[in-house]
Amino acid sequence: MTAAQPAGDLAGRPAAGVPVLELERVSKVYPGQPPVRALDQVSLAVADGELAAIVGPSGSGKSTLLHLMGTLDKPTAGTVRITGLDAARMTDRQLSALRAARIGFVFQQFFLAEHHTVLGNVADGLLYAGIRRGQRRLLAADALDRVGLGHRAAARPTQLSGGERQRVAIARAIAGRPPVVLADEPTGNLDSATGASVLGLLEELNAQGTTVIVITHDHAVAARTRRRIEMLDGHIITGTGAGTGTAVTGGGFRHVQEGTS
Repeated sequence: MTAAQPAGDLAGRPAAGVPVLELERVSKVYPGQPPVRALDQVSLAVADGELAAIVGPSGSGKSTLLHLMGTLDKPTAGTVRITGLDAARMTDRQLSALRAARIGFVFQQFFLAEHHTVLGNVADGLLYAGIRRGQRRLLAADALDRVGLGHRAAARPTQLSGGERQRVAIARAIAGRPPVVLADEPTGNLDSATGASVLGLLEELNAQGTTVIVITHDHAVAARTRRRIEMLDGHIITGTGAGTGTAVTGGGFRHVQEGTS
């Protein structure tokens, strides 16, 4: 870590008043003829403890935004900070450690290894966190208890329902107790009742202190969150929030009324 980075190791919550996620005038351009500008001068800050949704149609830039927030990709221009840490100042190894300790990922596809037990799948999510095997399994068992699947620890993913598999994926995301969870279309492969149950679980995790950001095209899913950020054509076009009451766009901050849509 360079001297310009905040003090402390890669684990833990941000300092008081520091956003858990912050993007400052971020753009992402993919090469081609012509080049594709997926994000254009986007600025966004998410406070510790927020429950937020980023909503927009296919091609709006929300998945690109997820990849940048999660340090899975690098912006063409602009700054991405995770709990106050500037991602551009970090080595690939440091970024891997940061993701392992500070960001939990939940995807539409469950990405579970069928030849591993449920417990093994969750524990494997901590491989890059520098935690010993025995401790990984203890943390995995605790995470499974938190999502109501402690009794299924020895099962294989093929023995689970779709909703149970998504709960395993959520357990894997929270096993290291990261300050933020990014959920990309977490109900996309589930029926409405099961999807509602998964959203309820994410709400419970948020109530326990985890910052949860849901990326979705579904306005009904977004409506369950306290803050909604709408995207179109690579821009944030509007937002509501119980936190700051501001939507942050490429042109700066725009005040929005609490509870509007």
